[in-house]
Amino acid sequence: MRNVRNIVHLGSMLMSLMMISQALASPSLDASVEYRAALAAVPDARRGDQIFATCAACHGVDGSGLPDGSVPVIGSQHYPVLLRQLVDYRYAERWDIRMEHVSRLKVLQTPQDLADVAALIASLQPMGPTVHGSGESLTSGVKVYFERCQTCHGATGQGDADRGIARLAGQHPEYLLRQFIDVVEARRPRLSKTHTPLMRELQRAELEGMADYLSRTRRSRGDIAP
Repeated sequence: MRNVRNIVHLGSMLMSLMMISQALASPSLDASVEYRAALAAVPDARRGDQIFATCAACHGVDGSGLPDGSVPVIGSQHYPVLLRQLVDYRYAERWDIRMEHVSRLKVLQTPQDLADVAALIASLQPMGPTVHGSGESLTSGVKVYFERCQTCHGATGQGDADRGIARLAGQHPEYLLRQFIDVVEARRPRLSKTHTPLMRELQRAELEGMADYLSRTRRSRGDIAP
């Protein structure tokens, strides 16, 4: 009888482990489904303008964010990148308590909602004050950026909409520095796995220099969503 009870107990444990595994896997699966659905939607930027009223409270009417880097520049970011970030926040694959809350509000319930607001943001041209770093590590930052980052992000950090590579140009340096550190400390799980080894051995001064350089590059005009 003891052996039977042990077998039953073991079976229950295995079933629980399978259910936990499925529960942990499903957010990523659901996120991928919603991202593809949003990409397939035909965006309506005019409707997105109504949704963006909620976002503008923090990001500003032109998507300029805040100079201290607590809120990033999002205006003129590539459309697929914006969709990816919104979906990731909704499914806890990127972490910021403010964005996790906003991405689940009633105004952002469907893939169409995501497509509409992303189209509007991508079309914005940020006009807020330009903020740079101190310049102390700029030379080393430029060197490291061209060695390790420019192949994908471009010489001036414009990224690539077709490949879903983020535009980094004209971003607040403190925000960029925080993202670089998050990459090194494995807090950006959705990013390509090539990022961490490229940045892990860099000194803080080099990370600050890269952020400084990118803050000084001009942001190109935003995308027109498909």
